[in-house]
Amino acid sequence: MYFTGGYFKQLEKIFKAMKLQMMHFVTFRIHARNFIEPTIIHKWNQDQLNLIRQLQEGGNVAVAGDMYADTPGHSAKFGSYTIMHMETNKILDLQIVQSNEVGGSYHMEKEGLKRCLGKLESNGLAVDYIVNDRHPQIQKYLRDRNITQFYDIWHFEKDLSKKLDKLSKMKDCEVPKKWLHSIKNHVYWSAISSESGLEKVAKGNSLQNHIQNVHVHDNHLFPKCEHPDKVSRDPKKWFQPGSIALHKVEKLLYNKRVLKDIEKLSHHFQTSSLEAFHSLILRFAPKNVTFPFIGMLCRLYLAAMHYNENANREQATTTEGQAVYKFKKGECTAKPVKIEPTYNYVDDLMSLLIHKVFVDPKPYAEELHAIPIPPSLSSQYEKPSKEEVIAHRVSRFSRGVAGTQHTVPLDQETVGGSG
Repeated sequence: MYFTGGYFKQLEKIFKAMKLQMMHFVTFRIHARNFIEPTIIHKWNQDQLNLIRQLQEGGNVAVAGDMYADTPGHSAKFGSYTIMHMETNKILDLQIVQSNEVGGSYHMEKEGLKRCLGKLESNGLAVDYIVNDRHPQIQKYLRDRNITQFYDIWHFEKDLSKKLDKLSKMKDCEVPKKWLHSIKNHVYWSAISSESGLEKVAKGNSLQNHIQNVHVHDNHLFPKCEHPDKVSRDPKKWFQPGSIALHKVEKLLYNKRVLKDIEKLSHHFQTSSLEAFHSLILRFAPKNVTFPFIGMLCRLYLAAMHYNENANREQATTTEGQAVYKFKKGECTAKPVKIEPTYNYVDDLMSLLIHKVFVDPKPYAEELHAIPIPPSLSSQYEKPSKEEVIAHRVSRFSRGVAGTQHTVPLDQETVGGSG
């Protein structure tokens, strides 16, 4: 159950429905801590070491990095930073950070990246460049470390599209709505078809003329649009010089920060595979279930093992040998369907557990105990007694209602209570 991403409450519901006896949760946790989790940690460490040794022969590596938070917003308890090797599409390292280790969830991403890079460097693996999002702390940290950074196009385009969509809903700005899809495509094309940052900027700037039906540009890096010359069937789709819509679009697309970001867009690898891995984590560690630190770490390791084993699956085919696709609703877009995933890593874990960990659990337990576990978030607060909490309980629906009594003295009522 544990090795495949299941958790105790799931199995407990099934057993109760079938009226079967089952061990208590405390008993399960004892077995998990003494046997199952040491097995997971040992196997991940061995798999990671083998992968790093293979990559050491090829010199510096190109990686992608991003953080996954266990809850949305800036109130996450855990943040896991993942480093993926782009050429092999394998998870290289994964570090979990608890928010109280770094003074808040906003700082978890930088700390996770530092730990990942430290892990790679300690194993003799140098990073050539990294592709990630535009987190300000990450930008400064990588700049100070002299590590080349490129931005993922999807993250950049998503942020830009939101602003353009908002702009298109303003008065006298109907024209930008017709160009939303084309501008997205242009951002991708500008980055992927370029060899240098200046060429990316030149192609990005060409859009300013293109949307006005001007296709010759005053830039030697990109002097003319590459599309064939043709007469437009819809003259109204072009932006008119001096119009409010054109002014607002130019202000949005060609400010100093946007041009600087375009220059650093990745022209090779992107973080889409990393986003797919983050989606996979939900199968092993759902956000509506709370896990302890080691439990969360083990589930992240299991997700990484599953991903690494199935990262490069082939496309599924029909019995006639035709490639299988699935189609998005509302869009005429085909997506390849991969063959079913395998679970050989589960067989390896079971073999390790039965033939080695059960026989002599001590060295595997020591490997687990070597992992520093931060104090819980509640440890900074003084825990009141159960009786005290019950004595101070007040229902907001009963206070001030005729015939009810306050359960605490009036001078101890909390500010803002109803009634």
